[in-house]
Amino acid sequence: AKMQKYLLYNAVEPEELPILKELSTIEICKVWSGLSRHIYRQLLKKRAVEIGVGSFAVVPAHASVAEGKVLPVERPMFILSKTLKMFYNLESDEIKIPDETPVVQPDFEEIAANTHFRHEIVEQCVQETLLCFAGALRDNKEVELTFR
Repeated sequence: AKMQKYLLYNAVEPEELPILKELSTIEICKVWSGLSRHIYRQLLKKRAVEIGVGSFAVVPAHASVAEGKVLPVERPMFILSKTLKMFYNLESDEIKIPDETPVVQPDFEEIAANTHFRHEIVEQCVQETLLCFAGALRDNKEVELTFR
């Protein structure tokens, strides 16, 4: 149900983004870098993190090494939600989160404690940014979200 709000029939209006308007770019980046570190820690514990538009997970892959040898490796990936892909008519490889991987929601309390923002601010900042992301998908715009 959380993801429904990212299936947009209409453009995102500025009044739907009160927190983003209030925060500076630097503060928004601080929130996202806190989320990014949180996701990284979860991935190290072999958990996937679902953020509404998709999930971050470690998936098995194969790396080509010398003389055509192939090495099984694990890759951290962002997997766009199927519903979102269908809704916005997007194409991407079918990637499945391994069955044994538990999927968790971000712990906004913990992220807030580490970034010194109130947890409502952190949660809403993330949701509003994702709303912008969905708006860009809806309008067929180029989107780049960079994670370390």
